[in-house]
Amino acid sequence: MKSPVHRCRDVEHGRGHSGSGGGGGTHVGTNCLVPEQRIPISKDVITASAASAMWFIKDACGIVCAIITWLLVLYAEFVVLFVMLLPSKNLTYSIVNGTLFNTLAFLALASHLRAMCTDPGAVPKGNATKEYIESLQLKPGQVVYKCPKCCSIKPDRAHHCSVCKRCIRKMDHHCPWVNNCVGENNQKYFVLFTMYIALISLHSLAMVVFHFLYCFEDDWTKCSSFSPPATVILLILLCFEGLLFLIFTSVMFGTQVHSICTDETGIEQLKKEERRWAKKTKWMNMRAVFGHPFSLLWFSPFSTPDHGKAETYQASSV
Repeated sequence: MKSPVHRCRDVEHGRGHSGSGGGGGTHVGTNCLVPEQRIPISKDVITASAASAMWFIKDACGIVCAIITWLLVLYAEFVVLFVMLLPSKNLTYSIVNGTLFNTLAFLALASHLRAMCTDPGAVPKGNATKEYIESLQLKPGQVVYKCPKCCSIKPDRAHHCSVCKRCIRKMDHHCPWVNNCVGENNQKYFVLFTMYIALISLHSLAMVVFHFLYCFEDDWTKCSSFSPPATVILLILLCFEGLLFLIFTSVMFGTQVHSICTDETGIEQLKKEERRWAKKTKWMNMRAVFGHPFSLLWFSPFSTPDHGKAETYQASSV
């Protein structure tokens, strides 16, 4: 079996003494350990100092994309309310659709904020010092990996992000639309964001089609508070936006759900990395991201999933 020789330059081994003979000591190997011999360091030890109250990436491209996302949602809100619902003569139609659209839009923007401002699982920067590694008191056979870019102790399945300039646990990808990485701690919010954007896109498209049919049958001057040319332009732009985002977010939502069910991040799939972690059922993988047990809180961006309980439940179920 081949050892991961390409990672030898970024690895630190625990040192110990053999238990036999007259106390003569030997170092634990001179090469990287093969995956089956490797005893990983606890994630809690490596990331104990990573938690922060506020997380925000100062990336110009990401900030612009995030602002554009909000502006597009607000534009859809404007057209839905002031072009289609408020001028409508059917009060029940306006109340039902207005409540539904605004609720989904609110949840989408809340999910976007949580995905953007939540630490995705960053490893403490610069903690791979000789003194800190020695303070871990590694046992014989234990090994930690060091990232040469941010000089941090690199847990299993962590990857370095060149935009965040940090190693991120279970990093799936860096998304400029949320100005953040999608990782272990914020994947739930990113999935909810794509789902709610897809739903409001579908809802707005349905209302645009209905409004066009209604205006063709009735007088255009009575079906909108704007002039007929302005109304048509606003509706066409909303239709184009809704169709584009429906396709984009639906694909992203499906990709993320597939990634969660297979327990394989986008980077791991792209690099075709060898699977060294325990295989779990799809339902267990979903609980690991959204929390245990299943409830309506899965669909709330204000509920923080307890990954610790989910992992404990999974371990006891295997």
